[in-house]
Amino acid sequence: MHALKKQLKQNLTLIFFSTLLSAYTPAMAESDMQTQEKVLRAREMTYQQKTDHSAHVTPIDKSLDFHGVFYGYLPCKGCNGIKATLSLKQKDNYLLVTQPAKESSKELYEKGKYSWNDETRTVVLTPRKEATLRQYRIEDEGTLIQLDSDGGLMTGGQEDRYILRRSDTVKSREVHIH
Repeated sequence: MHALKKQLKQNLTLIFFSTLLSAYTPAMAESDMQTQEKVLRAREMTYQQKTDHSAHVTPIDKSLDFHGVFYGYLPCKGCNGIKATLSLKQKDNYLLVTQPAKESSKELYEKGKYSWNDETRTVVLTPRKEATLRQYRIEDEGTLIQLDSDGGLMTGGQEDRYILRRSDTVKSREVHIH
């Protein structure tokens, strides 16, 4: 009888586990890569929904991205050249410091307001004391090219020497005389 009980117990256990095993329908598990991709897509969607403020954001003034200090060595008549430093500051203020390249020459300071024209890609400097406007064409975010009084490129074979470069795009502020 003892052997019969043991046999019955084994059969019942076997039936129980086979019932459980047949009732269980295994689902195909996703790979780790697929799961990670789904999580990343969900994060991107959430991030985009949180950062899409286009409906209620006022237009950004692109000139705010153009602040900085620009250096160059400009040609001049009657001297070896002029060191120029143009600082475009906040609230459309600028400071232009020029110094002729000769011994014991003084620095000249010019302050004023500047305006930015995104369509023509120009910056116009309006000094406080003088009526002479200066114009620069924006070549890229790190380069300004001085224009003549009519807004055209300088002429006379030295057009490529009327360039100011932003300080963070130039390796060194040292400028050599041509």
